[in-house]
Amino acid sequence: MSGKATILIVEDQKGFRMIFEDVLVAAGYEVLSAADGERGWEMSKERKPHLVLLDLGLPKIDGFEVLRRIRADAETQNTPVIIFSVMGEQNSVKKAMDLGANDYIVKGFHPPLQILGKVKEQLAPSNP
Repeated sequence: MSGKATILIVEDQKGFRMIFEDVLVAAGYEVLSAADGERGWEMSKERKPHLVLLDLGLPKIDGFEVLRRIRADAETQNTPVIIFSVMGEQNSVKKAMDLGANDYIVKGFHPPLQILGKVKEQLAPSNP
């Protein structure tokens, strides 16, 4: 991939945002972040990140609605979205995947480096 890939983190908990920003920046990515769903959606449209790391339990509009909007918009519909949430219930996972999430990570169960691996996997060019 030429140049730095841009990752948008949409996460309301500052601690999680900072941990993932640090890991992603150290891996060579440009990182944008939003603390609520509304801002996350606006930044998805304005900045066109290469990938979105999206929490579900967000203020203003929740992650499900952000994902719905990303998939419904012609400019953002193909952006990979990895859900990372404390909501690990099967119905939340199924709903997110049904809405078009590319992957789903339950926060606290995966170390940041494993999440970095999932980011790299989503950004890797498809092998024919």
